[in-house]
Amino acid sequence: MARFDVHRYPGKTAPMVVDVQADLLSDLNTRVVVPLVPHAQAANEALPRLKPVLEIDGQAYILMTTDIAALPERSLGQCVANLEAHYREDIIGALDFLFQGF
Repeated sequence: MARFDVHRYPGKTAPMVVDVQADLLSDLNTRVVVPLVPHAQAANEALPRLKPVLEIDGQAYILMTTDIAALPERSLGQCVANLEAHYREDIIGALDFLFQGF
């Protein structure tokens, strides 16, 4: 598992999560993740800095940064994408805003 990987997750409102945990901590049995919610389900949640809209396979999702959580690694499904190349700065910016206020 790698940072910025997108995994399927059997959640009803968030079908996928983004792994945001540092790769240095890959030996832990948990991963820190942020849910991805389809834009159509939560369009009013989009806040460009805190909850950016990300596109995966032509579909828009909202990064629900305020719902960050640690999950057992075994609960994460198949990796379907990696967002590092296109959304690294957006994701880190959202996490910085959540924790640092900037």
